[in-house]
Amino acid sequence: MDQRTMPITQEAALRVALASRAMPNVTLPRLIALLQSHLGEQIDTDNLRAITVTNLKTGLGSMDGEEDDEDMGIGIDAMKLAVRILWGEVQDDENLPQAEPYADGDIPDSLRVAIASDSGNELNGHFGSCLRYLVYQVSATESRLIGVRSALEADFAEDKNLFRCQLIGDCHVLYVVSIGGPAAAKVIRADIFPIKLPNGGPAPEVIGRFQQALADSPPPWLAKILGVSADKRLRLYNAEEEDD
Repeated sequence: MDQRTMPITQEAALRVALASRAMPNVTLPRLIALLQSHLGEQIDTDNLRAITVTNLKTGLGSMDGEEDDEDMGIGIDAMKLAVRILWGEVQDDENLPQAEPYADGDIPDSLRVAIASDSGNELNGHFGSCLRYLVYQVSATESRLIGVRSALEADFAEDKNLFRCQLIGDCHVLYVVSIGGPAAAKVIRADIFPIKLPNGGPAPEVIGRFQQALADSPPPWLAKILGVSADKRLRLYNAEEEDD
């Protein structure tokens, strides 16, 4: 994030990104413009506490030419939640699983798997918009959650998909509910193989099925770990798309 063009502290940026997600139809640039109209160019966790529900209702309404928050399709409850997030009174998902320590070599013959998640220990996120990635180290006989990586800062990146690829750049496999073709190409060229499970599900169950595949008969996409070229893997991914 370039502080010269986006004068906002890291913690404030995370709060603003999360607050924008709490309000339907409110984009991040729109919320930043509103905040800067009240707080000035510099935004930090201290001055965010000056924002009120009235500020949001009036500011967002004036942008829409509406005075009634219901007409804006946002709702007063969503605005109240957004203000609590901006103030720092609502922390991240309290149902998040706890990562365990891990050192290279702890799990022999293992791969690193990222799971796109919006809540708790669930695969329920889209690649380009999920709140975080749950990162597991997985072998055929053992698995361990080794990281929970917030993706909120991607909203401030010039190339959001590239930022997300770099965030999970040490992973071999990525599970998502959905991912677009251009984003999938970037993921594959980052040497990560994307797997779509549109219905999602609990992350431990997803990891369990992955372990079963490793133990029984590894599917063709694991060929990427054996050195198959990125272009060939992309053709394979596109072929699988056509079969869906």
